[in-house]
Amino acid sequence: MYRERTKEKTKLNYFFIRTLIIITHVILLANVYLNGTYDDVFEIIKLSAVVVASDLIYFIILGTMEQDTYTVDYLLILIMNISLIFQSCFGGVVFNLKHFITLTAGMIACHAGFLFTRNSYKAEKMRPFCYAGIAVLMVVIVLFTGERSMWIDFGAFSVQPSEFIKPLLVLCCASSLTSQQMKKKYGPFYIAPNNIAMTAVSVMILGLQWWCRDLGSIPTFAAVAGCALINRLCYPKAALSKKKIGILAAGVLAAAFAAFKLAPGYVKDRLHVDIWADQYGNGYQQCRALIAMAEGGWLGKGPGAGRLCNVAAYDTDIVFSSVSEEWGMLAAILFVILILLLLASVLVNTPKCYYHGTVAVGVIAVFVVQMSLNIFGSCNMIPFTGVTLPFLSNGGTSMVTSGFLIGMLKATQSPVFVRNIVEIPSDETAERREN
Repeated sequence: MYRERTKEKTKLNYFFIRTLIIITHVILLANVYLNGTYDDVFEIIKLSAVVVASDLIYFIILGTMEQDTYTVDYLLILIMNISLIFQSCFGGVVFNLKHFITLTAGMIACHAGFLFTRNSYKAEKMRPFCYAGIAVLMVVIVLFTGERSMWIDFGAFSVQPSEFIKPLLVLCCASSLTSQQMKKKYGPFYIAPNNIAMTAVSVMILGLQWWCRDLGSIPTFAAVAGCALINRLCYPKAALSKKKIGILAAGVLAAAFAAFKLAPGYVKDRLHVDIWADQYGNGYQQCRALIAMAEGGWLGKGPGAGRLCNVAAYDTDIVFSSVSEEWGMLAAILFVILILLLLASVLVNTPKCYYHGTVAVGVIAVFVVQMSLNIFGSCNMIPFTGVTLPFLSNGGTSMVTSGFLIGMLKATQSPVFVRNIVEIPSDETAERREN
């Protein structure tokens, strides 16, 4: 009887959430109609029909899925269709079919990431294939992206293979209690083999990004590896002394200092450039972005009334400024808050195992660092990096990767458990006890 009442209450709550999502989208669409700059009202009708129809279709699909929670799904459809409305208004209201297709691909990728990671035992068993996938992608980047580039062109569209490395690295960096206990002796130290492999692969990825001159992505990969290292240091039986932790910290600082010293000249110029003194050089995009944000103010100039659309990367690298110009700083900040709420859902529906906990930390690291680089770069608070804003920037590879990562996050909140008994050889157990 109690379970039936709980289910009925849950259904009622989700009904109000669905209603709130549709109302939010309708209000934004009404703003486009009343305050937007457009030549053909049919474009607004088309956009409205697609947004409302995709809401309803997704709600129906969710009703067929068995999960512990649907918080991520409802937040995701809310974010995705707000993104579609924003992207369809830059410089004039025209339904952005390409962005709708990439959003749909991101939703499909989300479910794929959910299915792949939902069973923590099976996901961990797939780790060798994740390492192999990273190796293949690295070879593809070196051989097929051109001379020290990061894109592969296929005529009308391009693919950035390094984006697909992000979820694979998160899965490689994820760790279960069992894998941390399966340690081997290397000299005076007991080290889990996966920790060595994870460190080596992380260093290789960072080196490849440096070689490809994709320096903007280095902080994201470094954040995933750094969070994985912290997870291992915080492991209850790690028993690392303050001296060892100090040595590790000194090593990280030394690597950061060396990276700064060895950075190319154009990178160092960006660290010290006065954008207002170089408005038509290195500071061009940031100057235009800041001017657009100032003109938009808190409430914006109106959908389709912006001028930043005439600047390169207005819908990707400086998309935060584009939204601020047309919809206002308040709308841009609220969109970012929605993504943060999506990430914070793990605080409400906490992961049920150590492996899923480390997966969640890796996913959050990717999103937080990438969002920070995009937003702070657009606002001239840090050097401009050219990193996309998840779920808002235009781009298929980034959208699919972001969707897959959110699917992994959803899996940590609605897991499937399998009995997993791993026996540690008695001789290794005895040897560890003696030491």
